Amino acid sequence: MKKALSYLVVLLLAACTAGGGQKAATGFVTIQGTDLIQPNGEKLLIQGTNLGNWLNPEGYMFGFSRTNSAWMIDLLFKEAVGPDFTADFWKQFKDNYVTRADIDFIAQQGANTIRLPFNYKLFTDEDYMGQTGAKDGYERIDSVVSWCRANGLYLILDMHDCPGGQTGDNIDDGHGYPWLFESETSQQLFCKIWREIADRYKQEPVILGYELMNEPIAHYFENRDSLYQLLQPLYQRCVKAIREVDLNHIILLGGAHWNSFFWMLDDASYDDKLMYTCHRYGGPATAEAISHYINFRDSIQRPMYMGEFGHNTMEWQSDFVRVLKQANIGYTFWPYKKVDGSCMMGIQRPEGWDSIVVSYSETPRGTYHEWREARPDQATFRRLLTEFAQNCHFDRCQPQTDYIQSMGL
Repeated sequence: MKKALSYLVVLLLAACTAGGGQKAATGFVTIQGTDLIQPNGEKLLIQGTNLGNWLNPEGYMFGFSRTNSAWMIDLLFKEAVGPDFTADFWKQFKDNYVTRADIDFIAQQGANTIRLPFNYKLFTDEDYMGQTGAKDGYERIDSVVSWCRANGLYLILDMHDCPGGQTGDNIDDGHGYPWLFESETSQQLFCKIWREIADRYKQEPVILGYELMNEPIAHYFENRDSLYQLLQPLYQRCVKAIREVDLNHIILLGGAHWNSFFWMLDDASYDDKLMYTCHRYGGPATAEAISHYINFRDSIQRPMYMGEFGHNTMEWQSDFVRVLKQANIGYTFWPYKKVDGSCMMGIQRPEGWDSIVVSYSETPRGTYHEWREARPDQATFRRLLTEFAQNCHFDRCQPQTDYIQSMGL
């Protein structure tokens, strides 16, 4: 009888650790008021950078202006050199853009956190960066997790591009409107992917948290006020889906209007591991200029984190870092690597890149006739793409020492 009762107790305990009865594990970064607390009890002020452009290409990081989202860049290359060579390019690009050497370097500069932007398509069957069906999304994240673990870094997973598009501009790789908030199908997929990601990484303490979406709902739309009201309910829905499998990780919520409006996110009572993330480019480097972030943070009593800033003078960046530290707001610079500096590691443009590749990206290509007329020399274009992919490797990039000094790491 005693043996049977002992066995029953074991079964009950096992049941309590599954599904809705699961308990949060120790060993993860957690929240205490407006502070982040590490497993050893010490306060964590996030300091680091973003791996932008790696798993969510943006045109300006290639030197393009008119061709500015991932699907546009992919189409540009397919028009120029065909889908098969384009797929080969994307593999080389991903293999070279972020390696163990890059993560080692970031850690050596004094960072403690990396933000990893990704496109939701890495977890669906949709055509993305040369792949359909089986994708390498988890393989890429797993690599960064292992490299961060080796360097004592935390990792934030950021769904930069959501189903349907959450922003309505090039940065969400969508079609010019935040369709996510009006599409039940897209919302279901959004929650499904986050639940699957959380289930995979629920026991991984290297991951600091999940940033549900980047810069939702731009200001361009006449119905933006009604769209703003849809943001918190969708966040709540997604948090609920994640908590079905993962009670351990912090969930990061960005405000509307480029992560700068937070008034619609006035309820944090539905989860005890929520924090907020703001962005800022330009303007005065003063506490007064970000007082609305500070005031919201203090009113809701949860941490606030500057997920993106940069692309400014070294003096402005140094001054703004001091402001953030004094305000107890952690930060990650945007981005880690791109062409033309304004980052930690600069990528060298191949000779002829501007005159051939960039020039082609600016030509009208709205019809098949225009494709044929504008298409450059195949061999030259392919050589330039190959050289660009090679130049993305850490060994060929140039550390931007003034920029790194301005980061205050």
